[in-house]
Amino acid sequence: MNAFALRVAELTGVEADRLERLSGGDLSDVLLVRRPDGHLSVAKSGPAIASEAGMLRALAAAGIRAPAVEAEYEDVLLLEHVGHDGLFSGKTWGDIGVQVARLHARLGEDYGWSVDHKIGTVQLDNRQRRNWPLFWGEQRLASTAALLDRPWRERVERLASRLGDLLPASPPPSLLHGDLWSGNILVSDGRLAALIDPACYHGDREVDLAMLTLFGVPPQGFWDGYGGLEPDWRERVPLYQLFPALVHLRLFGAAYAPLVDRLLGAVGA
Repeated sequence: MNAFALRVAELTGVEADRLERLSGGDLSDVLLVRRPDGHLSVAKSGPAIASEAGMLRALAAAGIRAPAVEAEYEDVLLLEHVGHDGLFSGKTWGDIGVQVARLHARLGEDYGWSVDHKIGTVQLDNRQRRNWPLFWGEQRLASTAALLDRPWRERVERLASRLGDLLPASPPPSLLHGDLWSGNILVSDGRLAALIDPACYHGDREVDLAMLTLFGVPPQGFWDGYGGLEPDWRERVPLYQLFPALVHLRLFGAAYAPLVDRLLGAVGA
């Protein structure tokens, strides 16, 4: 057992050899805690425990299904266990669409978030501001590319300088999940059971939709449940997919270089 399992055992009183490793923890250790009375919890490690706990509470406050925070420590987040049957039917996708639309209807005053956050080792600069293209260009694209090799940095910086002509200046500052892909969506009995692993901030709702279509496209049921979008929203998809692609390049290496190159090429950068 590793140090994280020993720490969870210390906090919960459940023997370390009785903890069960859960799949999906690419950037964190995730353990199932099965207590003697049958109560199930999930224990997570992570670089930003307090901010993730706050984001889960923000999702719940917006009426979105999310795991309840049972306890938070400096190095461990204990969450309600939420069942997941993995059956993404058309009906399920329709409910996901309704829930994501509800999330995006919760508006903030500015773009950003009250605290910074991390995805793995990638620091997210969440300083709040009122100019959306500047926020996206400086605090998502350029800051994420800053530690990449010079050719990547220069292409991203040139693109960031053009975003005033490519993005709306002041879209409604929707509450975003921030890392919305199928692996962070739990479903059960034909409904959304919970959204997990948020990286929340306020921004253009199209950011979440672009992320959701980065590694696959939801069926029509999702779009029917979500409702209307701007007619030209797909033109901005590469601009918004570029951020998670840069994150993947930072975290997982050169295998994601062709994706970043393709997205930059799609926007003339």
